[in-house]
Amino acid sequence: MHSVLRSMMGDLPVSEHRFFPARSTPAGVRPAETDADRLVRRVMDVAVSILALCMLLPLFALVALLIKADSPGPVFFAQTRCGRGDRPFKMLKFRTMTSDAERRLAQVLAACPAARAEYERHHKLTHDPRMTRLGRFLRRSSIDELPQLVNVLRGDMALTGPRPYLPDERAEIGAALPVILSVRPGLTGLWQISSRNRSTFAERVAVDCAYIRHRSLKMDVLILLATIPAVVKARGAS
Repeated sequence: MHSVLRSMMGDLPVSEHRFFPARSTPAGVRPAETDADRLVRRVMDVAVSILALCMLLPLFALVALLIKADSPGPVFFAQTRCGRGDRPFKMLKFRTMTSDAERRLAQVLAACPAARAEYERHHKLTHDPRMTRLGRFLRRSSIDELPQLVNVLRGDMALTGPRPYLPDERAEIGAALPVILSVRPGLTGLWQISSRNRSTFAERVAVDCAYIRHRSLKMDVLILLATIPAVVKARGAS
């Protein structure tokens, strides 16, 4: 990804300019949303998530059967993430890892300095030993994230927003934390459609902050529309 950090100043990569209005916002300041903006965004979140969940029920059933057949363990994986106002919530995903995932990760990081360096830089591994056979496909296609529609319906998340960060990542987010926690995390967002695994953790935070400072209903719709081809191409997923 080009010049991600400069995107916070308005100097965005060409591929991202279409998501941002011409106006600029001082660093650290998020444009005030009106009550109407918040209401429309929430109504859109609820309506789209209900419609999508109804349409995707057959796919959910099929994925659940495949997960149970592929490896022992539950169908869903729930992990604590930071919500708006630093309110913790359980983010849902289809399980893509083995039941002893944390033990496997600790072994790999202890035995392989290169893997440890990659994990510290990106907070993930290109060749993750924790992934199941089916899990690799679910991650690559982003199907594993579809249960987060339930989080959107419950109000934990929004359709678009910054990525849902782990509580342990607060310190590394640093001074940007108040900006990140000022809105609901998103099922998709600018980072998800632009770079995903090709960026560092710091770059992902920068893109999320840029989104929050420039967000609008129009931009959210554009991001939702751009998510469809990004998922079809499995762009940067792992």
